[in-house]
Amino acid sequence: MAFDPEAVRAFEHARWQEAAAVYETTFANATKPFIAPLLDAAAVAPGMRVLDICCGPGFVVSAAVARGAVVHGLDFSSAMLAVAMSREPAATFDAGDAESLPYADAMFDAVVANFGIHHVPRPEFALSEAYRVLRPGGRVAFSFWAEPSDNIAWKLVFDAVARHGDRAAARTPVPGGGFGTPAQCAEALRDAGFGDHSTKQVSAIWSHPDAASLVTALRTGTARMAAMLEAQHSDALYAITADIAQNVERYRDGGQLGVPVAAVIASGTKS
Repeated sequence: MAFDPEAVRAFEHARWQEAAAVYETTFANATKPFIAPLLDAAAVAPGMRVLDICCGPGFVVSAAVARGAVVHGLDFSSAMLAVAMSREPAATFDAGDAESLPYADAMFDAVVANFGIHHVPRPEFALSEAYRVLRPGGRVAFSFWAEPSDNIAWKLVFDAVARHGDRAAARTPVPGGGFGTPAQCAEALRDAGFGDHSTKQVSAIWSHPDAASLVTALRTGTARMAAMLEAQHSDALYAITADIAQNVERYRDGGQLGVPVAAVIASGTKS
């Protein structure tokens, strides 16, 4: 299957429109621990003009507002923006595409994206646009999920699907890019013109009462992972959930499962 950016955009848009209503109660607890390190990497401080691209329901925007920043949030999902606007009236929200930002050159002091860049059909376009709208000396920072070996929630699912299902069952559009390693992040930042780039892996714990809660969060609050799980035959999905339930017990602490998750935060400076 050939790469088709419009097919990727349509797939991602449909998924995030659907996830918006339940994101806060499903997947948000996996992404929230990485907000503070992301804003730290962008050196977000009082009075700064900050843009959050792929802002989703606005949790990063709210955190930046709490730091005293003047914040714009941008997303292509009207459903996500509706949630964001209802929960953060102190920010400005715009509908738009991360590959073609509707802002003037050198408008912002920092541009951030929490688990958004890798969902864009062409991440290199998004980084080039981030560079354009940053003032000289401004910072960009973005996060993406670490390798499954460090990101146990993902490893549990991928291993279970490999044993009982089909990872290619969803037949989703071929992604245009993304970031599999910190080295790829550094290269992408260099290619976009950023200097003083760095990457840092950050770990957190994602709590769940049981394996079913973990699977439900991934099925309702993500895009490609959700599509993969939904495409499994019902018998296979039952076996996958049972496999996860057996292997996740090693992470139980009292009444809760504390599943390790990890992300890489990459950042750079516009020279």
